[in-house]
Amino acid sequence: MELEGKKVLILCAENFQDMELMYPYYRLIEEGADVFIAGIKDGEYKGKHGYPVETHGSISDYNPKECDAVIIPGGWAPDKLRRSKEVLNFVRAMDEEGRIVAAICHGPWVLVSAGILNGRRVTCSEGVKDDVVNAGGEYHDEPVIVDGNIVTSRTPDDLPEFCRAVIGLLQIKRVEAE
Repeated sequence: MELEGKKVLILCAENFQDMELMYPYYRLIEEGADVFIAGIKDGEYKGKHGYPVETHGSISDYNPKECDAVIIPGGWAPDKLRRSKEVLNFVRAMDEEGRIVAAICHGPWVLVSAGILNGRRVTCSEGVKDDVVNAGGEYHDEPVIVDGNIVTSRTPDDLPEFCRAVIGLLQIKRVEAE
């Protein structure tokens, strides 16, 4: 398994975009990563299309120094996640450590609120483009953009490219650690 021993945290809140959470979850497990779903609070959340997920704990149960990547799905969940001080501190710490921070669709809202986009090349849903630009991000309309440790994508249609980029960075990090 390519990603054995890699720990990935997927953030979750009510009304997450169902595909943007589930596709990376199973794809990364398929590659051998240990994947956990964390909410602002522990419990069950429903996606905007009604798919339920049970978290593996709350964000406060996880240490950014023990995670290799964090993924922020879109939907309406990022608007709730960005209001959590614990979520923002976690994402900021992941970025400061050079660990992978990946966000798709409306997920970059969390990166905006964490203050980590200034001077970074990013993409996102058209709906949050102005917020990304106003936060100092350099917006490009592309399926996926990797800028250092930051991975961003636009919509569920970009999930294959998004997951390949996250997996590719995790593989590079694994090789660097050996």
